[in-house]
Amino acid sequence: MNGLKAALWTETLKVRRSWMPWLTALGGSFAPIIGGLFMLILKDPAWARDRGLISAKAQLAAGTADWPTLWGMLAQAVAVGGLALFGLIVIWTFGREYSDRTAKDLLALPTSRSAIVSAKFITVGVWSTLIAALIFVEGLGIGSLVDIPGWSSGLVREAAWKIGTTAALMVALVTPFAWAATAGRGYLPPTGTMFLVLVLGQVLAALGWGAVFPWSIPALASGIAGPATAQLGPGSYLLVILVGIAGVAGTLVWWQYADQV
Repeated sequence: MNGLKAALWTETLKVRRSWMPWLTALGGSFAPIIGGLFMLILKDPAWARDRGLISAKAQLAAGTADWPTLWGMLAQAVAVGGLALFGLIVIWTFGREYSDRTAKDLLALPTSRSAIVSAKFITVGVWSTLIAALIFVEGLGIGSLVDIPGWSSGLVREAAWKIGTTAALMVALVTPFAWAATAGRGYLPPTGTMFLVLVLGQVLAALGWGAVFPWSIPALASGIAGPATAQLGPGSYLLVILVGIAGVAGTLVWWQYADQV
């Protein structure tokens, strides 16, 4: 692909010179920090109640302070928060070209437009993967610091797989926001789209239709509704893949004909 290496270098440079990596890393860090706080509360509810953190009723409903609970919380955080966090990454990556008024310059470059779009999607994928890895590593550190029971190497591998799979599903599902950013020429249309699917995902999952709404599937797969993976067949995961392909393909086609629309 003509110019992919140069396009990747350019996108990397844009990311390095921005505050966005630090802000998204901070956003991702909230999940393990809050998870660690809940582990402290569940481990010593009397200490937490004395400081006004929880009520006795809330403690009984929350669960137990152990590694399976912490990993479950982190997987669910990636499933729910990942839509917003990874969505902001892709919206910034594509939308900034219009807010900075550099889109026309990119279209005039000898580098192929497909290389530019591919470099952006690769950047989004790597960036999102690093955020998910950060959540996992911080979860390991905070869980060890709080000293909760239930550790096993098998559980760690299972948690890494679940968090990684959930993150991959979310990355696929934010690709349509790239099309919304380019077709809408900025940040607002994709941001509105992101909040719309976020709300719809919550509502439709509550109504029992989450298995057929792509943006509800990662949350169900993470176990946020209990043993909900039984609701998810191959068709649900295929739907996520198709959405990801449609988002990438739609963005590529739009960039290819951007100066005609």
